[in-house]
Amino acid sequence: MGATQIVQLVIPHIHLLDLAGPDQVFYEAIGLGADLKITYCSFENELLTSTSLPFGKLRHFSEIHFQPNDYLLIPGADVTYLLSDTFRQQKELFKWLNLAHQKRVCICSICTGAFVLAQAGLLDGLTCTTHWKRTTQLQQLFPKTKVQENILFTEQNRILTSAGVAAGIDLALYIVGKLKDDLFAFKVARELVIYRRRQGNEAQESIFLQYRNHIHSGIHQVQDWLQEHIHQKNNLADLAEIACMSTRNLTRAFKKETGISINEFATLIRLEKIKQLRKNPAITRYEIAKACGLKSERQLARLMK
Repeated sequence: MGATQIVQLVIPHIHLLDLAGPDQVFYEAIGLGADLKITYCSFENELLTSTSLPFGKLRHFSEIHFQPNDYLLIPGADVTYLLSDTFRQQKELFKWLNLAHQKRVCICSICTGAFVLAQAGLLDGLTCTTHWKRTTQLQQLFPKTKVQENILFTEQNRILTSAGVAAGIDLALYIVGKLKDDLFAFKVARELVIYRRRQGNEAQESIFLQYRNHIHSGIHQVQDWLQEHIHQKNNLADLAEIACMSTRNLTRAFKKETGISINEFATLIRLEKIKQLRKNPAITRYEIAKACGLKSERQLARLMK
């Protein structure tokens, strides 16, 4: 199987951050080893962003060939244009979007990109969202949709919609997590200096992404080491050396910055690792214990309680 294709549909008067935010996420993911390919397309030869930054010529959308489980992203654009007669007449574009969905392509909108999906009929009967200033307008103009307030992004029937601007980064990190795993998505977020990755529903948050809402580089390095070496026994002196501080200062600083102790953090990481490994019926309890740095199945049982 080839690389998963990430296609960005560039619409006239596009909001640059809606395009650039997710684009940088996928770029960093590729740099860390993700098998992705980023492609851009449009239906206009001369393009300007909503702030009048010009684009070069892009491939016409009809030249894009999808495989199942590829991703098509539609960044937001100026709503006045999206609701204009000029855009409403793009019947071939709407037909192409529906055909892509029928081919099991995952279609995602950023911010006001939801208006594009709605005009194509792809949001009929589905839960969706958009920028908070536009949710009421989207619901009124397209009453078959089920527009959600106060949510970062939604997912239903291979259609994903996100709230405004920076929420596109959260959505892109979520996609990377689906294609790889939560730890890989965290590494991408770390490259972007985003230590608190947000989920569509804020109550859903991976342990890999918690306790990171601080800027202490030494503590981040210790957390990184624990997450990537949970199969090894950790030694406080070695962790202190990683953080470039004394053991006493590390113990105190870790609790101050994260709110929990080093041992508590390591335990939470082990529990998350155990939860992931237990999904594979081919792995024995002994192998799970060993992969999590535990001495025996009995120790594993005690930890799981």
